[in-house]
Amino acid sequence: MTDVTTGLNTNDARNAARDVRMRKLQAFLFVVPLLVFIVFAFVAPIATMLFRSVHNPTVANLVPETLAALEDWSGDGRPEDAILIQFAKDMKRTANDRTSGQIADEINRTLPGMSSVVKSTARALRRVDDAELAADGAALLLATNDRWGEPATWNALKAAGQVYSSSYYLTAVDLERAEDGSIVQRDTQIYVQLYTKTLRMALIITVLTILLGYPLAFFMAHSSDAVGNFLMVFVLLPFWTSLLVRTTAWIALLQTNGVVNSTLMGVGITDEPLELLYTEFSTILAMTHILLPFMVLPLYAVMRGIDSSFMRAAISMGSQPLGAWYKIYLPMSLPGLSAGALLVFIISVGYYITPALVGGVEGQMISNIIAFHMQQSNNWELAAALGSLLLVLILLLYWLFDRFVGTDNLKLG
Repeated sequence: MTDVTTGLNTNDARNAARDVRMRKLQAFLFVVPLLVFIVFAFVAPIATMLFRSVHNPTVANLVPETLAALEDWSGDGRPEDAILIQFAKDMKRTANDRTSGQIADEINRTLPGMSSVVKSTARALRRVDDAELAADGAALLLATNDRWGEPATWNALKAAGQVYSSSYYLTAVDLERAEDGSIVQRDTQIYVQLYTKTLRMALIITVLTILLGYPLAFFMAHSSDAVGNFLMVFVLLPFWTSLLVRTTAWIALLQTNGVVNSTLMGVGITDEPLELLYTEFSTILAMTHILLPFMVLPLYAVMRGIDSSFMRAAISMGSQPLGAWYKIYLPMSLPGLSAGALLVFIISVGYYITPALVGGVEGQMISNIIAFHMQQSNNWELAAALGSLLLVLILLLYWLFDRFVGTDNLKLG
């Protein structure tokens, strides 16, 4: 009898374990589509961006023989004639293949001013016979431009030919490598200032949305259902309108002959139009309007769950309304406030369309420069480096926020 009971218990345990495995498998299968979406929509693009920021085989693929010959060059003085002859042959081949422009762009990023030199050299050597290049290629190359006799030119070619390089990250923080290999600051400071400006504008936008959104969410949460639902329609209304339309509306309002300037001159406040459009002010104003719902909705969701009797109890015990709000209501609403602030700040740091349309040069953010390098300068590697640093910066700020201001650190009372 004992053996039979033991066997039944063993079978029950096996069946239970099999049921648990089946339930886990079913749960995993339900999650698979989401995992696939995350991999293709987030993980793969980010991984590609990180890889692209340090990988650039363009020059290495186009002039491999020249780069192989330059490996033994000391970097001082003009390279040997054999290296110049090999590069002259490569210039002719790339000119015929119409790829010399790619080499020109890559070298020019390392040593500005070399784009025209490379292109003119390729055109000059395009119709030269191979036999003549093999015999007198060094002299022909030097005849096209004197810069081929300078060591800096060949150091730039050697640097551009590196398949993996950290130079794009150095450029992204306004640094560069000197001829001796040391890291020094670039003469022109661009990207660090843009990062600082972007963070400052995002912080201003976040503060403005808090000042505007907190009172609105408080009124909506403590008004009647009819009034709250009516106001909620206006909060959600911007989501029913195209972002491009909303941004274009601000152009109509802020332009020189727009509604704002016409009103100000009509009532006699100003005698001439104000420069409101294509400024940092216009970018902050338009983005505050666009991102305000992202602050109101988390605040409203939290405030709806706060029992108003806490405030009444504090006031009945002698506390002033403002003091009761500061000591009781504000700490209870901090989860919604922190969520809204985090959401607005992260979105505003990476915003592109609104600064591009209403900001002009003064109101541009780092995202506009990333788009410029992707769409116009065709410098994908630098764009990837700038995007990677922006991602790291946002993750660092999120970690600091979660460490010092996160929900786990919020105290009531």
